Amino acid sequence: MMRSLYSGISGLSVNQTKMDVIGNNIANVNTVGFKASRAAFADVFYQNIQSASGPNESTGAAGQNAMQIGLGSKLASIVSSPTKTGGSQRTDNPFDLMISGDSFFIVNQGGTNYFSKAGDFKIDADGTLCTSSGGTVMGWQVDPKDPTRTVADMVSPLKLMSAQNLYSDPEATTKAYLAGNIDQKDTQLALNGSGKMATISFYDKLGQSYTATFKILHAGDSSTPPVAIDNQYSVQLVDVVDSQKNSILTTKVVDATGNVTYKASGIGSVKLGAETFDYDVNTTTGAITPKTTAKPNLLTFNAATGKFVGIGSTATATDKSISLQLGATAATNHFSDISIDFSSLTQFGGSGSTTAAGYIGGVDGTGKGRKAGSMEGLSVDTSGKIYGSYDNGDSRLLGQIAVASFSNPAGLEAKGGNLYAETQNSGKFDGIGHDVTSDGGKFMPGVLEMSNVDLASEFTEMITTQRGFQASSRIITTSDTLLEELINLKR
Repeated sequence: MMRSLYSGISGLSVNQTKMDVIGNNIANVNTVGFKASRAAFADVFYQNIQSASGPNESTGAAGQNAMQIGLGSKLASIVSSPTKTGGSQRTDNPFDLMISGDSFFIVNQGGTNYFSKAGDFKIDADGTLCTSSGGTVMGWQVDPKDPTRTVADMVSPLKLMSAQNLYSDPEATTKAYLAGNIDQKDTQLALNGSGKMATISFYDKLGQSYTATFKILHAGDSSTPPVAIDNQYSVQLVDVVDSQKNSILTTKVVDATGNVTYKASGIGSVKLGAETFDYDVNTTTGAITPKTTAKPNLLTFNAATGKFVGIGSTATATDKSISLQLGATAATNHFSDISIDFSSLTQFGGSGSTTAAGYIGGVDGTGKGRKAGSMEGLSVDTSGKIYGSYDNGDSRLLGQIAVASFSNPAGLEAKGGNLYAETQNSGKFDGIGHDVTSDGGKFMPGVLEMSNVDLASEFTEMITTQRGFQASSRIITTSDTLLEELINLKR
């Protein structure tokens, strides 16, 4: 009789524990990335009243089953479900991330690596990617030898807004091109005409912007006076100005009395193609007058089709571009040589108007160069790579969020704050992690994983747990009544 009392007590205990688990699940129904747990029971060691015996042919006795009385129930396990995905909540915050797959974020707190499914991240005052509870999100750094890749090495904090990441280095322009149509009937192109002007903007190595102006004219033959050649045109440099519209080919000189004069700048030689650009400077106004070039750069077109042939006077010219060189060599000043491609020009008939215009960068879009840039945004792609965008149009890889996987995720130990720690039964973290896409998973930026608590299931479990607790209490009260009747036998 006393056994039933203790069996009832064990039933009360385990059902109360199960209710604690259910209560914790329901309390975290709105916790980001929370994983519900489930309590499981097991019966306790049995007391044998009679052992089992087999049939005995010599005595004719039949076999008997064992007679056992159980001693109640106990808690067998509390198992979480970390691989069961919760619902998706759209936030449109670029640093809210949801993992599609069984992997975990790696979060360092107090020098120890923990693991989490909660992807509600932010940037702290030091520019480090971190969790809401102050842990740092771990990942891989950019390969110093290849800025387009990350190195899968020991995970480390992702300092996205470090001093070197806040700015994008400038890049000098190395390519440009002219496109449009040159109409041979355009009077501006005549040998004694004003010429068709075309401008090309470009950047130097410091990110400063400049504009080079070119003049296109009909080329003349060797006769006296020269006669224009219908399918050939000369290209001449007129001037190069900075962003303030001041020529870089002249220098202002102010003497002690305040008088202003101008002279040629110390930029050194200026070349367009193989020809050195010579010019005179008006000492009073600073205006530049280019000198006549004996052998100018010539653009040759096919007289029959109007297609561009090349640079040079022959009909079989193969060069499509000429180089603009500012300064003695590109290695000794802040300018880079710019290759100007003319292959997009045509010589078709028209209204007598030339439409040639200059464009920065090559025909293939490369070599544009850029000014120095300041960071204006961050983004994360589905593989966890984090990119910074800059106001000069540059986009740079800043790092990659790494993830960890375990052979037995249910073996992880919950530490609170949406964090799990590895145990001997979960499997070990190697300190490196892996790319989330390596096992078929991915990140979903702007989305959070909600709790995977199923309220319908929890309420059903609550009902059965309540009934189990109630029934166990009845065991105790009924056993007490029996004891009371036994005691009353003495009266």
